[in-house]
Amino acid sequence: MGEISIEDFMKLDLRIVEVTRASRIPGKSKILLVEVDMGGEKREVVVGGGEFYEPDFFVGRKMVFLGNLQPKKIAGIESRGMLLAAEFNGRPYWLYVEEDVPAGSEIR
Repeated sequence: MGEISIEDFMKLDLRIVEVTRASRIPGKSKILLVEVDMGGEKREVVVGGGEFYEPDFFVGRKMVFLGNLQPKKIAGIESRGMLLAAEFNGRPYWLYVEEDVPAGSEIR
């Protein structure tokens, strides 16, 4: 993978969000619908890993979020951002913080 400049990195809107709601999507086993609070703005995001995680795993967690990703329709739902995860052997391992960081805090 190639290198990027600090200017390119600064274009990413990386934030801590708090998950306020998560649910299964009817007829889908590998994706979930998650609502996040970006610190005053709420967004719906479709996330993978539904075969590994129950919706309750997400609710209340402070997670790492990419906020300026172009929206995409997934399973008929407009997903407006991306929760970040490491991937190992096809399974996501979600990135979150355990400290009480306010939703909307920027990641630098």
